[in-house]
Amino acid sequence: MYRKKLFFLVVIFGLVFGLYYFSVFYKTFFLDNTNFKDEVVYIYINEGETFESLCNKLTPFLNSVLDFKLAAKKKGYYNRVKPGKYGLYKGSNNNQIINSLRSKNLTVLVTFNNQERLENLAGRVAKQIAPDSLTLLKAFRDSEFLMQNGFTIDTALSMYLPNTYEFFWNTSSINFRDKMLKSYKNFWTENRVMKANKIKLTPEKVISLAAIVQKESQKTDEQPKVAGVYINRLNRKMKLQADPTVIYALKLKNKNFDTVIKRVLYKDLKIKSPFNTYKYSGLPPGPITMPDLSTVEAVLNFEKHDFLYFVANPNKPGYHIFSKSSKGHAKNKKIYTDWLNRNRVYR
Repeated sequence: MYRKKLFFLVVIFGLVFGLYYFSVFYKTFFLDNTNFKDEVVYIYINEGETFESLCNKLTPFLNSVLDFKLAAKKKGYYNRVKPGKYGLYKGSNNNQIINSLRSKNLTVLVTFNNQERLENLAGRVAKQIAPDSLTLLKAFRDSEFLMQNGFTIDTALSMYLPNTYEFFWNTSSINFRDKMLKSYKNFWTENRVMKANKIKLTPEKVISLAAIVQKESQKTDEQPKVAGVYINRLNRKMKLQADPTVIYALKLKNKNFDTVIKRVLYKDLKIKSPFNTYKYSGLPPGPITMPDLSTVEAVLNFEKHDFLYFVANPNKPGYHIFSKSSKGHAKNKKIYTDWLNRNRVYR
């Protein structure tokens, strides 16, 4: 009788213990452990981040951090934290959360356009992926990299074509730069290089010219015509005399690229800078901004005409009045300057 009771107690104890262990196991691995209203929240894990710091990030979104820690240790994730962007989905249990953090590094879309300098580009990109702006800028300005790939510090911006790209959030600054180089090379197809050769320009110089066209006109239907003016001036060995290059030179001299200059003054045309196309012949040493790809195409497919001058058209905002002679240009310019004076645009 005693043995039967003992056996019965052992069985009962085993069942209770088993049920308890099963309930703990189920709660730890398979019970919903999320605590947020959205369908998904994103967790960003930095390079070298510890498991404890990750738990601190997860705390606001979990019902039980202790259960998550226990599950992570059981699944061997405790010492295998990987950097990246990860999705934490509403209703997920710890098993699902850990599997996601272990192997489902998500990509991000990186977008940039019309940056005037490498510094601006680095700041823009740093807001979208893990590397900070200083780390990115160092990679962008790497003299050995630039020399090996035919760029200078002045032409380096040419390599970064404005668009939307897909990256892992934790991509390194070097990998980002190298992917941009690959994209640049892919853009410059044999056909585009042939068109550049026809106008006696390298791809980098095409982008430098496109940058000027971009600053002169935002109207895509007019840009090929503006490009044609500059091509005509280059062919005739005339100075480009592009106001945007003077504005860039002024910003560079004053070390202030936040300055808004609406009117170029005669005294500005004398500034000593290789970017001042009123003072120096040919194209500036590099792009004054990052032109849109459509503007690059406008240069490669420029409109053929005899115009040598243009000035803003006050009667059609955003567009310009074109002329073939200096006399005609002087007349058109007076119309524009009179409009500036009437509207008190002095700088």
